[in-house]
Amino acid sequence: MPIRNTKEEKNCLRTKFRSIRRSITGEEKKNRDFCIFKKVVSLFQYKKSPLLLTYVSKDEEVDTFMLIKRAWKDGKKVAVPKCIDGTCEMDFYYITSFDQLEKSSFGVLEPKTEECVRLTDKPADSFCVVPGMAFDCQGFRLGYGKGYYDRFLSDYEGFTAGICYSDCVKWSLPRGRYDRPIAMLITEKYFRRIRTSKE
Repeated sequence: MPIRNTKEEKNCLRTKFRSIRRSITGEEKKNRDFCIFKKVVSLFQYKKSPLLLTYVSKDEEVDTFMLIKRAWKDGKKVAVPKCIDGTCEMDFYYITSFDQLEKSSFGVLEPKTEECVRLTDKPADSFCVVPGMAFDCQGFRLGYGKGYYDRFLSDYEGFTAGICYSDCVKWSLPRGRYDRPIAMLITEKYFRRIRTSKE
């Protein structure tokens, strides 16, 4: 399949999927979020991993607060991302309480670096929940346009799970040469295992 990577196409798709996500409100969103949560914690890869890497969700995103609380209850360590000012890169920091989070200039909850310990490597036995505006059936994601996760995942060897609503899955999305597919796509309706180049 030829690689497509047009800025205009991606921006149009972001507008479309942002609208779809914002249309899912109230009890419907809670129900979908809970279905996705149950699927994630049922995975063997989640159960065996001592470390959960996950984004901290905003209102329109698939909820990750349930997952973070469950990971703590399961005795796992949890680390969440902090974007590095002036770059398109991010570091992960361990958190043990939601009180260790604060709003960034983008309105995203990030770890208070003065209170949290930075993750200095990318453990191969970790489980990473990857956000996306949308995913396709080959495991590629449509991100928010800054490339933070693309850079992080470029040399990440742990297990990756993309979570999104089924309305936000397409057969194929535009992607760049260095994009990496996730290993598992999880929606409120189904799992989709992705065969990666490592297999």
